[in-house]
Amino acid sequence: MEKHDGRDTGELRFDDPWYDALASGWGELDGTGAVAPAVPSARTEHDGRAGGTADVYLEVQRSAAFQEVRSRYRRFVVPGVVVFFTWYVGYVVTATTAPALMARPVAGAVNVAMVAGLGQFLTTFLFTWAYARHARLRRDRAALDLRWDTQELTRSVRGGEL
Repeated sequence: MEKHDGRDTGELRFDDPWYDALASGWGELDGTGAVAPAVPSARTEHDGRAGGTADVYLEVQRSAAFQEVRSRYRRFVVPGVVVFFTWYVGYVVTATTAPALMARPVAGAVNVAMVAGLGQFLTTFLFTWAYARHARLRRDRAALDLRWDTQELTRSVRGGEL
C-alpha cells in the first residue's frame, strides 16, 4: 500500500520488480498429472514492456551469482532436512516398535521418550538458528546484491521509470 504523510491511501503500487513473479504454477501438476499452465500476469497495463523485464529475470536466473546463491542454499538445506527427517522418523519408529526402551526411566518420572521428544523441539530450534545464521552469513548479501542488480536492469529496460 502506498503511504502519503504516514497515512495509507489504499493505492497499490505495481512498480516492484518482484510483482510479476508467479506465486504458483512453476512445475506444479494439475489433477491429470500434466504440468499446470502458468498463471498469466495480472499486470495488463505494462504488457508491451513485460518481454524485456522477463528477459532480465531470465538473465539473472542464469547468472553465476544466482546459481551460487541457490547452490549455497541447497548445500545447507538438503543435508539438514535429511538429518532432521531421519531423526524424526527414528523417534517415531522407536516409539512404536520399542515401547519398553522408550519407557525406561532416565531420572525420576522422566523417561527416554520424554527426553527424545524434548530433543525433537531442541533440534527444531537448533536447525532454525543454524539456517538463519547460514542465510545471514552466506546468502543474504549475495541475494540482496542480485535483487539490486535486477532492479537496476529492469529500471533500464523500462526506460528509467521510478
